[in-house]
Amino acid sequence: MLDLVRLRVLVAVAQEGSVTAAADSLGYAQPSISHHLRQLESEVGVPLFQRAGRGLRLTDAGAVLVQRAMEILGHVDAAVAEVQTYAGLRAGRLRLAAFPSALASVIPQAMAAFTSRHPEVSISLVEAEPPKALALLRNNDVDVAVVFAHEDTADVGLKHVTQTMLLEDPLYLITSARNADAANQITDYAGETWIAGCPSCRAHLLTACGRAGFIPRIEFETDDYVAVQALVASGNGISTLPALALLAHRNPDIRAHRIPDERRTISVATYGRPPHAPAIDAFVQTLRAVSKSMRERVELEGHENNR
Repeated sequence: MLDLVRLRVLVAVAQEGSVTAAADSLGYAQPSISHHLRQLESEVGVPLFQRAGRGLRLTDAGAVLVQRAMEILGHVDAAVAEVQTYAGLRAGRLRLAAFPSALASVIPQAMAAFTSRHPEVSISLVEAEPPKALALLRNNDVDVAVVFAHEDTADVGLKHVTQTMLLEDPLYLITSARNADAANQITDYAGETWIAGCPSCRAHLLTACGRAGFIPRIEFETDDYVAVQALVASGNGISTLPALALLAHRNPDIRAHRIPDERRTISVATYGRPPHAPAIDAFVQTLRAVSKSMRERVELEGHENNR
């Protein structure tokens, strides 16, 4: 049986880089940290650290155990938090991660609606693209993650994760409004400069252009959809953006053309199977209600941009 205290010590030393720093962060004496590490190495039967100057460096076995320890400790902390919530031992909390265009559209409405019904629950919020958001969820750094996936997104990091679909988010070809007669098909811009977004969006752009028969020349990369629109409006390139980004911010000097059959799916992810802690299940239901009305706005955005 692995001792949870020793696992916390292991993670602290790995994160802090030395026994001294780990002792300071945990409030332990240095000899106690060293003792726990020796005992843990004895229990697992392999070295977990190597000396690196005045600090310590993880062995391959140590790196594996640190990752698993973070997940184990996350689950234990989550279980304690849920039990305390049910027992009424403290005010509820909800920790949320979401990507930028969701933070500027769906999330504020959901938070406002949730807080009006459950003012006793405190909400914390962190911006994170899907891969990071799912990692935060698995490690119990957040309770709820709002994520997106394209049709060609790899099915990674979803073990033990429950996803509830919120809406489908159409994708648009973004060009400058300077040229009123500009073409509206991806294939018409094979030789142009392209602007890519986050790693997931960049991968999908490459796939979409590949289906159209060319490899895009990507000169700029940013996940800031306001910056993307400004770059396109000033004639610095072509890009694609989802409807949520256009709902959150619309530069008047761009043109948006709906790309047929291209869309991403927006979902809310929670760890494990329902029922979850009351605050988590209540927030998921709130997100579903807000997203239902948001779907109508996304469809309206599609009609407006296709005029």
